[in-house]
Amino acid sequence: MNTGRSGIEQLRNNYFRAVDYWLIVPILTLTMIGLYVLNGVLREGFDDYPQNLYKQAGAAVMGIFIALIICLLETHFLKLIGWAMYSLSIMLLLVVRFDNFSMKALWGADSWMKLPVLGTFQPSELAKIGLVLVVAYLFEDISEKRITAKKGILYIAIVYAIPLFLIYKQPDFGTAMVIVFSFACILFIWGLKYRYFFLALSGVIVAIPFVWNFYLAEYQKKRILSPLFPGSDPKAEYNLVQAKNAIASGGLIGNTTGTYVRVPVKESDFIFSAVSEHMGFIGTTAIILLSFFFLTRCLIIASRASQKAYSFIVIGLTAGFAFHFIENMGMCVGLLPITGIPLPFISLGGTALLVNFIAVGIILNISMERNLGRK
Repeated sequence: MNTGRSGIEQLRNNYFRAVDYWLIVPILTLTMIGLYVLNGVLREGFDDYPQNLYKQAGAAVMGIFIALIICLLETHFLKLIGWAMYSLSIMLLLVVRFDNFSMKALWGADSWMKLPVLGTFQPSELAKIGLVLVVAYLFEDISEKRITAKKGILYIAIVYAIPLFLIYKQPDFGTAMVIVFSFACILFIWGLKYRYFFLALSGVIVAIPFVWNFYLAEYQKKRILSPLFPGSDPKAEYNLVQAKNAIASGGLIGNTTGTYVRVPVKESDFIFSAVSEHMGFIGTTAIILLSFFFLTRCLIIASRASQKAYSFIVIGLTAGFAFHFIENMGMCVGLLPITGIPLPFISLGGTALLVNFIAVGIILNISMERNLGRK
């Protein structure tokens, strides 16, 4: 009896020692900062406050629980999880196309579906993780010559084409950019020759006039031009100007007057400006340092992974996080075009928060795999 109990205690102690606290601490700190800032933002003028804050806190708790479950699984289950998430995201993206629920008039894209109890859900968030998990193993198969390069490239093209086409039809340009950037980073780590990157870059440059004239809507063009030509369109730049005013009003420790700048979508896309208002320069600096530390830790985990597929997975997920962090902060200060990209673990949105914690659980699983010596 005592032997059994001591065995369980030994297993529990091993897991506690294997947990990557360098990864968990910045994520939990970012989440707590997000809830603190959202409490102030949502209290300003949201009719469903505090229910919306409770939902965000509930999503955080559920996300942490799911991440802990994922990190306790044997690492070889990640392949099964990847195909399950990929298949589920495809089915849900098809549902979004044909259901009677749409938020296109509000957000410019039909990307959400309505679920009982949970509320709105964005299937493309699942697709981002599912794609990374699936193609990571395909890239490993090509590297280990388990499949030919031609066959592997064909499989990868098919895997990416289906969700990207469905996301394009919504249209959700921001999510598509995250997926493409994540794929490019995996390609780079996999070892694609530089000349192919230069060829792809040349193709992008050639395609810019066609995308500008035939794909981008007028409001999207104005968002791109606003950072390049400040003052060219005051109406289109209203969100950016207000975000800058909100950031400036924060001072060192936050706005203590109780009067806050009105910024559209302040709870999500422009949450970085709200962080400055409520926590000042200290708060925004903390966000930048914590996100940098988190991304750096992920790169260290990728470099130490026991399999190529695990390195590709961590790189792909880290690239997605990096794109969100850089784009959201950059657009709030006028350095990058305005897109509907939330700030991970900070912005309001149960779907994004849950998916972010799933990604963290996967990265944590790979980190623990090395620490525990799991095969």
